[in-house]
Amino acid sequence: MLDDTDDIHPLFHGAPKGLEFRKLRKRLVQQVREAIDTYGMAKPGDRWLVCLSGGKDSYTLLAILHELKWRGLLPVELLACNLDQGQPGFPATVLPEFLTKMGVPHRIEYQDTYSVVIDKIKPGGTMCSLCSRLRRGNLYRIAREEGCSTVILGHHRDDILETFFMNLFHGGRLASMPPRLLNEEGDLYLARPLAFVSEEDCGKFAHGMGYPIIPCDLCGSQEGLQRAQVKKLLDEWEARTPGRRQVMFRSLMNVRPSHLADPTLFDFAGLAAALVNAENSMQLSGEH
Repeated sequence: MLDDTDDIHPLFHGAPKGLEFRKLRKRLVQQVREAIDTYGMAKPGDRWLVCLSGGKDSYTLLAILHELKWRGLLPVELLACNLDQGQPGFPATVLPEFLTKMGVPHRIEYQDTYSVVIDKIKPGGTMCSLCSRLRRGNLYRIAREEGCSTVILGHHRDDILETFFMNLFHGGRLASMPPRLLNEEGDLYLARPLAFVSEEDCGKFAHGMGYPIIPCDLCGSQEGLQRAQVKKLLDEWEARTPGRRQVMFRSLMNVRPSHLADPTLFDFAGLAAALVNAENSMQLSGEH
């Protein structure tokens, strides 16, 4: 699938020729394709709104999706979208120039949600939740206006794990970011094709390609966030036992309700009766 010719999407022009980068690219393509197939994300003829923040993750997402489409493996139409939220110092020309140069169909939307967040959140408070809600609402609106069936986000495997542990430690529930979700209105899907991809690989790929990465100063400037604490904890576990993140992620795909404690997912109260009925059925079968 990977080759040395120029017969590739412009997003891959100038890609490093080294073996390690070629292996990385191949792994990313395989993992994204596996996530799309596993969770039934793509239907022929769909139109996807691919959200692009300018960070390493969204650049990786954009490139790999276009690679799959270029190779005839993703039968959907892709529209890149950047929502400029009015953050001070945000380099507003970087993404439009990049997307135009790469020949990527796109829409740039300006909505000053930054001012709303600053006005509503007290100094020292966590901005991420409100910022995310405002961003999500605008992206859903844009998707409807553009005739898109699915909003594509750049959350990767480590984001999903961090969210799981945040819910576990602070929310008192077992939940995370699902790879695919139907919105409350029931008219749009939300999908995360990077669900099987590590943050480390996203960084290596985007930096290796030399994409113009834009940092998220709004979130990054807040110290002591719950997510940062969880990330540090996972980093420490990974350092002590390499591969720990992947093992933990696999557990999210291997859930056994009968070995947890949620009575709405498993009939613990009827367990004894079920066993008795099963034994009686076996005895009756044996008599005939």
